[in-house]
Amino acid sequence: MTNPARLPFVRALSPELNGWGYFLCTQKDVRQGRGGDLYISLSLQDKTGIVKGRVFNDAARLRDEFDNGEFVKVQGRTDLFNGRVQLLVEKIRRINPDQDKAQGFREEDCVLCATRPVEDMWAELQELIQHVRDPHVHELLERITTQHADKLRIWPAAQTVHHAYRSGFLEHILSVARSALMLGASYGANQDLLTAGALLHDIGKLEELDYDRATSYSREGNLVGHVTLGTMMVHAAMVSIPGFPDILRTQIEHLILSHHGHKEFGAPVEPMTIEAMILSAADDLDAKINQVRQALAEEGEGEFTPYHSRLGRVLWRG
Repeated sequence: MTNPARLPFVRALSPELNGWGYFLCTQKDVRQGRGGDLYISLSLQDKTGIVKGRVFNDAARLRDEFDNGEFVKVQGRTDLFNGRVQLLVEKIRRINPDQDKAQGFREEDCVLCATRPVEDMWAELQELIQHVRDPHVHELLERITTQHADKLRIWPAAQTVHHAYRSGFLEHILSVARSALMLGASYGANQDLLTAGALLHDIGKLEELDYDRATSYSREGNLVGHVTLGTMMVHAAMVSIPGFPDILRTQIEHLILSHHGHKEFGAPVEPMTIEAMILSAADDLDAKINQVRQALAEEGEGEFTPYHSRLGRVLWRG
């Protein structure tokens, strides 16, 4: 597969480009069009973002040239669809490591990740835990972070919605902690509980999601969900700590169970404490701001972004 021009990174894609590039395929669906012909819907990722792709020609053959979760070389052209840049794929195949490395392929260029270095975020996490005064909460956070250190460093916070990239989970819980602790200081809330809630509210996502370059839902994630999984994980850790107070255990479990804020949003119970209300607000705000930033980073024409279905609005590009 040869072409004279290499496409820019996703964040710099614009309409009416024609060329080739390297991506990580993070979603692949073979579908049937209105006329009965097969086409392939794709999500293609590099270190700067994700672009939607479509394979309309020769889809029956090209479907076997690559799989979801593989690095791919793509040839195609860009256009606008519903105000967003998409890539109309003409050729696609899985990476040939020896051949493509000689032409500039690097795995790290194809994996979307948090902009902040992981070691910096890990140091902030440890500092937050060191400031926890309650010995039981401190022990709980030490145990959980030590047990799950490998995943905590690299896991995304979601498959698609917010912080859906390498180390996005760590970025998210730290941001929630900063906001929650600032609000807690204003309202006289228990800072140790807020720290625990911020760091543990989504801990079930480490079991809900499978992650190896691409993100998917595990069996437990589909059947149980991260709120319940997280409550179970934290409960098991708390009961293993000698003398862990029952009332403290209940307060922390309530933070996890109520952090979605409303039952219609998946919370088994709604926030019933000041700390739970602050945590839910900080979590919701951080998820929304991350979605706003992603939408604003996408290339497009006009003063406003296309309509964002999850946020229920268009956004001003400024």
